Amino acid sequence: FGSVVGRYANRIAKGKFSLDGTEYSLTLNNGLNTLHGGPGGWHSVVWDAEIPEKTEFPAVKFTYKSPDMEEGYPGNMDVEVTYTWNDNNEIVMDYKCTSDRKTVLNITNHAYFNLHGAGILDILDHRLTINASAFTPVDSTLIPTGELRPVTGTPFDFTTSHEVGERINEDYDQLKLGRGYDHNYILDNNQEVDASVYDLVTGRLLEVITDQPAIQFYCGNFLNGSLIGHGGKPYNYRSGLCLETQHYPDSPNHPDFPSTVLNPGDTFTSRTVYRFSVK
Repeated sequence: FGSVVGRYANRIAKGKFSLDGTEYSLTLNNGLNTLHGGPGGWHSVVWDAEIPEKTEFPAVKFTYKSPDMEEGYPGNMDVEVTYTWNDNNEIVMDYKCTSDRKTVLNITNHAYFNLHGAGILDILDHRLTINASAFTPVDSTLIPTGELRPVTGTPFDFTTSHEVGERINEDYDQLKLGRGYDHNYILDNNQEVDASVYDLVTGRLLEVITDQPAIQFYCGNFLNGSLIGHGGKPYNYRSGLCLETQHYPDSPNHPDFPSTVLNPGDTFTSRTVYRFSVK
């Protein structure tokens, strides 16, 4: 909940990938696959924190040195994540990563949202828009098949606003495999706002803006009330949704997907914005 996820967000099939002919084996933590960097991923480590000087808006910078072969990933990696809260009611997340060896990287934030309020009802009546014309279908272990499927004519079409629960129980193969929505959307990247969520009851609006090529839309299918949140309220089934900005899952094993390779001497930078308003 709210963690930075890495070194590779989402799934890598069978916990294996190859770089320049060398196969790397990762720690498995999701059946036969590796999820969100493994059990010792960046969500589970202690980061250093500092308040940056001379910033226009309040900010905090977190840094972490990920050692070579941590969870099986090559390269010593320096990671910076800066959160800024500005006057436009935006949380701005800036990522910066470097490595001393060729490696793979997919970093995101795993925030959950319920615009009713934490622990209040579910998110099935939230109206969602995702500016994405295609998504990546998955197999029974939620690994992409390699297909890029158009959303047109499917329950995955959120190019116009729909309630999350409007079509979630339809007889559609991908909804059955994901137990609902838990899929990577390929962003069109042709509008200012890449995704938005609106609650008709409160009027609260969340807009997501990113320079990443995709968003994982997850609607809390595996929440079961075992996690206790604000005010002692349990996080129950589908009581929160995630819009995780990212590269495609399992990209290292799909040459046709956008590359997630980070070479030594190169610097990865990315920005995601969560904008809040009422209408």
